[in-house]
Parts: sequence; structure tokens; C-alpha cells
Amino acid sequence: MDRVLDLDLAAAQIIRRRPAWASLGLTVGPVTWRDEADSWPHVLQTDRTRVVDPDSLGVRIQGPDDSEVELVLFRAGWADLNAVKGPITADTQIVAECPTLVSAEEFGLLLDSCIERFFS
Repeated sequence: MDRVLDLDLAAAQIIRRRPAWASLGLTVGPVTWRDEADSWPHVLQTDRTRVVDPDSLGVRIQGPDDSEVELVLFRAGWADLNAVKGPITADTQIVAECPTLVSAEEFGLLLDSCIERFFS
């Protein structure tokens, strides 16, 4: 897989925002890592030191009103974004997007956009 993004720099974007998210009442799960060097099926790790060749990282953010964002970033330059705003009902629309990204800073902007879109 191409290496467009530095996932360690992208993880720093999450870590830097955690205090602000907590002040908004959001719950942020651990950063998860997938190791390209692992055999199938891949096991997600929360300890970065156990990952030799990271090819993706993920984070789950939940709000007090049951809104939720799951975001997985791949080093090849795209993210899988799945989100719901508010409690899940028969009318709830699930947002599924696959934006392309070229830098950790752009990933940070995507994180900020997700907080605004789904938790405000």
C-alpha cells in the first residue's frame, strides 16, 4: 500500500484534540492501529509499540446524545468515515464517506469538521 500519510503524525492530531473533546462531553476511544506486517486476520492494536508497519489507524468518538463517529485513516491517503447524529431510530440516516487526504494536518481538519457536523 502506498505511503501517502504519516500515521504517527495523524495520531498526534487526535491526541492534541482529546482535552477539547472531553470538555464538550465527548467520549473518545483509544486510537487503534492495524499492522500491515500481521498475518490475516489483522488484529487491531491500541499499543503503537506493538505495530511494526502501520497501515491504518482508527478512533471512535461518542456524544452524550448517542451521536457517534468512527473514523479510520489509511496511510494510502483516504479515510473511512461512518457517523450518526443523535439516537438511532427507524429514521436515522447513517453517514458513510470516504474522503481523500494528503497530510496529517488535513486529517486534523477532517476531525474538526466531524465534531462540528455530528456533535454540535
